Formats: sequence, C-alpha cells, structure tokens
Amino acid sequence: MTAAISVRNLRKVYPGSPEVVALADASIDIQDNEFFTLLGPSGCGKTTLLRMIAGFEHPTSGSLKMHGEDLSNLPPYRRPVNTVFQSYALFPHLTVAQNIGFGLEMLGKPKDEIKQTVGEMMELVKMSQMADRQTGQISGGQQQRVALARALAPRPKVLLLDEPLSALDFKLRKDMQLELKRLQMETGITFIFVTHDQEEALTMSDRIAVMSAGTIRQIGGPRAIYDHPAERFVADFIGDTNFVPAHVATNNGAEADVTLSSGKTITARMPEGESMQGKVTLAVRPEHASIATEADGLLPGTLSEIVYFGTDTHYHIALDDGTGFVVRRQNRPDETAGFATGDRIGIHFAPGVGQVLRD
Repeated sequence: MTAAISVRNLRKVYPGSPEVVALADASIDIQDNEFFTLLGPSGCGKTTLLRMIAGFEHPTSGSLKMHGEDLSNLPPYRRPVNTVFQSYALFPHLTVAQNIGFGLEMLGKPKDEIKQTVGEMMELVKMSQMADRQTGQISGGQQQRVALARALAPRPKVLLLDEPLSALDFKLRKDMQLELKRLQMETGITFIFVTHDQEEALTMSDRIAVMSAGTIRQIGGPRAIYDHPAERFVADFIGDTNFVPAHVATNNGAEADVTLSSGKTITARMPEGESMQGKVTLAVRPEHASIATEADGLLPGTLSEIVYFGTDTHYHIALDDGTGFVVRRQNRPDETAGFATGDRIGIHFAPGVGQVLRD
C-alpha cells in the first residue's frame, strides 16, 4: 500500500557559521486516513518537517512523496494539503460562513457548490447556528472550529495542524482533542499534528513520532511509546518516569533479570533488538509501583513528601542508594495510605513492568 506521505532521508540545514541542522536524515511513512503526531520539545524539527510537507520550506536533501508523487517541485498552492496554524488567521470582518467559503471562492468553485460545502462543513464542526456571526464576535474555541472547517472545505488529502490547540484554556483544549479525533475519523483525511504536549499526542494519535534535536527517536502507537520507550529521552519525555540504577544479571532476549541496588533481582523488559549486559538504567512508571513495608519492598527508602492531587496522590521517596522515586496512587473515597512523611518504606513493582535502558 502506497503511503499518504513518504519521507526518505529528509534533511534541512540553514546556512551560517555555524550552520543549523533543523532536520537530520528523517524517514517516515504516514498512512492514508491516519492521525499521525510529530511530538517533541521546541526546536526539535517537528514544525520544520511539517512546513516541508506543506511546501513552505525546501529540503536540503532527501525525498518527499505524497501517494507516490514527488512533491519536490510542487509549490504550496498545488499540493493537496491544507494547514491549520497556531494563530487561526481568520478574517474578522467576514462571517463564519464567508470565512469557511473563502478558500473555495479562490479556487473558482461554483456558488452552489460553495454554499453546499460550507453548509456541510458548518454542520461537521457544529457551527451551523453561527453562520452569520463575524469571527471577531465568537470565542477562541469557536474560532478554532471555523479554522478547521475552512481548511477541510477544499477536501485536502492531508491536513497539517501546527499546535492549533495551544492558545485554548485547559478544559476547552481537552474538549477539542476529542473533537479533532472525531473530525479525522468522520472525514477520512490524513491528519499530521504537531505538538509538544505529550497528553495531546497520547489522546488523539494512531501513531507518534518522538523527535529531538532534528532526529526521530522512536515511532509507534501511543501505548507502545509509553510502555516500551526505546531510549531514555523517550521514556523521560513521555509522561513521568522513575530511573533507577540496575545491573543485567541474565539476558533472555525480550526480557532480562536485573539486579537492583538493594541486591534483589526482578525480570524487566528489554528494548526491541537490544542486547545489553552490565550496568543499565531501569525505567519504572510511577503508577506501576506501590508502597510496601521496608521488608517486603524491592527498594528501601524514606518517605520524604506526600502530594495530594485530587484524583491521585504522589509519594516521593528518597531511596537508600540516593535515587529519588515517585509512586502514584489513585485516590479512593475514605481511604488512607497508612504511611506518613519520614516513614521507612519499601517500593514494590511487578516483574515485567520495568523497561531496561542503556545507561
């Protein structure tokens, strides 16, 4: 099956002294009707890659194809893609309906077709009741919907979204995450979404490419990225993670028996294709660990802080080997943990939940 977007050894270098490598040798296949997210910190190259797909930037080297067609010599206006930017760039003097239909008018579509498409798009984004309102008179979330409808109206093959939710407040951003996923599934259009927000990526994506310093560090589904990080950067960037020193005692391929600083041994997962011996780091998610008595725990330490978050409580433990560790425990009505700051405790986690990473 031909990929919707196929990137091979794509590289972008800005000349200067020294030169700036914005993207280094990126290769990705993004499938048709996929919600694909480029995730990473500021300056990692995700927006540069998005702009090259849109045609706003030209690669230094490498190839970029859409459904098998080379995009190298196609200007932005001839590419079957549309972009929704962080600033929605709506026309405040035009109505919602006029904004949505603007691009279709520029394409010279017949008036009847424009009217029908605008009606369909307003219904899709649930803005039909505000067709005659000027966009300067509607909320930020409603403006977001109008920008999406305008981008979807020409029915592009690929929709590019450059951090479009970052200006919204927390609750509205959560609502729009679900709304974006609904729109992608209903339209069947390939969405390529850029964000630095891990929760957004995990919530909406079919697959995620985690980026850092112009390189792609790992590609996979949300659960695979979260539960099976390929390296320390990915484990640290996606969610909260505890890193504890360990030593590989026995390597069994997909799993290994690792010895902790306490001298106790437990089975942990190995990164795919990796074979390690000796000193390593073990990554354990806070929600995968629990507090036990000192005698029953795998790692002994002192409970240094208890932080209540409403839905859960975080227990900060100073381990005897000098490492910090956090246990996240979901709160239940009328339940008490039975531990207090200063208590000697042990940390327990089940075999197979830890991920071995190269030290």
